[in-house]
Amino acid sequence: MTDQTDPRPADAPETPAAGPGTAQRGMPEKRVAITRAARTVFGREGFTRTSVDAIAAEAGVSKRTIYNHFADKEQLFQSVVLEGATAVAATQARIADRHLRKIVDLRTDLLDFGLERVDSLTTFAEHWALVRTIEAEALHIRPALLEAWQEAGPRETHRTLTHWMTDFAERGLLVVPDPAEAARMLNLLTFLAVAQPTFYGALPMPAERIAELVANGVTAFLAVYGTER
Repeated sequence: MTDQTDPRPADAPETPAAGPGTAQRGMPEKRVAITRAARTVFGREGFTRTSVDAIAAEAGVSKRTIYNHFADKEQLFQSVVLEGATAVAATQARIADRHLRKIVDLRTDLLDFGLERVDSLTTFAEHWALVRTIEAEALHIRPALLEAWQEAGPRETHRTLTHWMTDFAERGLLVVPDPAEAARMLNLLTFLAVAQPTFYGALPMPAERIAELVANGVTAFLAVYGTER
C-alpha cells in the first residue's frame, strides 16, 4: 500500500533500515520513541487519518528521522501491530500455563484463567486500540499485513488454547472431539464475551458484570465439553 498522505521527502534515505536490529543501531532511543508515538497516534486517529507528520510531532523527532527507521507509514503500522500482537499472545500463553497446567478445580481454574485474560484489555490498552483500528479499516489495509497480524496474534492464541483443549481431553478433564473448535468456543464464551461489547476495553464495564459474563461463559462451555454433561 502506498502512503498517499505522506510521500517520502526528497532527502530521505533511498534504502531505509528494514530489520529491527539494523534500524536500532545508532539511535535506539529514537526508534523506541517513534514506535511509542505511532502506537498512540494510530490508536487514536486510525490508520488512514494518521500522518507521519503527526507521529513525528508526538515522538518529538523529525519526519526524516522516522524515514531513517521505517520505509513508510504502513511499515511503521505493521511494526507496532506485530509487536503488540506478539506480546499479547505471549502473555496469554503464560496466563494459560499458570492456570491450566495444574488443575485443582476445573470450573474455578477456567474462571480465573478467563478473568486474567480479560485483564489484558487494560494491560495492553494501546494494542487493543490498534485492533479496533484494524477492524474498522480492514478494507484500507493490505491483506498481507492483516494476515501477518492474524498469524502473530489471534491464531497464535488459538493454537495455545487448542493445545490446552487437547491436554484436557488426554487428562480426562473434558470430552473434546475437536480441540480447535473447543478452543474457539472457550474464547468466544469468555474473552470475546467481554472484549466485543466493550470494543476491546474502550467502554468501561463494571467488574461485577465482567465476572458474571466470564462465569456464564465457563458454565456454558462445561455444559458442552464437561465430563458430567
